[in-house]
Amino acid sequence: MASLLDRKLLVLTGKGGVGKTTVSAALGLLAAERGLRTIVVEVGEQRRLGELFGVVPVQAGAQTELRENLWSVSLDPDRALLEWLQSLGGRVSGRVLASSGTFQYFAAAAPGARELISMVTIWKLTEGKRGARKGRSDYDLVILDAPATGHALGMLHSPQTFGAIARVGPIASQTRQVGELLADPARSAYLAVALPTEMAVTEALELQEGLRQQIDRSLDAVIVNGTLPRRFSAAELERIDGLDGTAPLTGGDRPDGGDRPDGGDRPDASDPVMRSAALAARAVHDRASFQHNQLARLRRRDFDVHPVPFLFVPELDLAAIERIAGHLSKQL
Repeated sequence: MASLLDRKLLVLTGKGGVGKTTVSAALGLLAAERGLRTIVVEVGEQRRLGELFGVVPVQAGAQTELRENLWSVSLDPDRALLEWLQSLGGRVSGRVLASSGTFQYFAAAAPGARELISMVTIWKLTEGKRGARKGRSDYDLVILDAPATGHALGMLHSPQTFGAIARVGPIASQTRQVGELLADPARSAYLAVALPTEMAVTEALELQEGLRQQIDRSLDAVIVNGTLPRRFSAAELERIDGLDGTAPLTGGDRPDGGDRPDGGDRPDASDPVMRSAALAARAVHDRASFQHNQLARLRRRDFDVHPVPFLFVPELDLAAIERIAGHLSKQL
């Protein structure tokens, strides 16, 4: 994964709610800090990066500078398709074109059209073509914060889907070039973002199979977000189990090394603070063990796995994203 940031395009997807935008923002920060002109592309009406960095886009779909070497853009597939149809219609305005019914007819009659035009827009960003959007577009790295797995696979498969319809003309040429970008391991990479849960890890495994079937690629890495560390050794767990009042302890086993004031050899099981602390420690350990078992599932499949620690913060603000970027910088 040492050369991951050397690609032109990084595609991040996974189960909904696993933190794809968080990881995309962290990777964008990391790339920008390394001197790469980077743009993070959000799909749909999302503008979370601008809000995170406290920057309001000048207009819808504009490339917005977040900080030195880092930009973001919100890509609306319907808007991208409408602009493409307008380019074919010459002087016909977008408003007239949209209200004429041509837009909906074309979108319904051409499977994968929205997804393909979205991918063409992304390809233009990787190629430094100003036609991608108004503003600067000569980027070293494009990070696609893709939709959840199923929709993302539809976008990635769109060159094959639409290519069966458009065989000649400009769109056919662009379709071919998008397909070449997505198939080239030297220019594009695919990352699954997952939580250390059974469902999210299973979806990452399904994503791997979908990539192989649809575009003959594999996941380059899996970033597992919100991972808890293993904090206790076996000996420490044995002592913790005794502190909840269910197992006997000698005086030497007490945390302070002393004896109970009443001369007993076990803690007071009725002490709610001691019992709650012991149960909480055991619960955290069990949860961390389960999470690390999920990491082992991925590693057994020979994935390049990169855990991101759980951050004990009230909200994932920009400072938290910078901490995640710092963590990833040690691995990339």
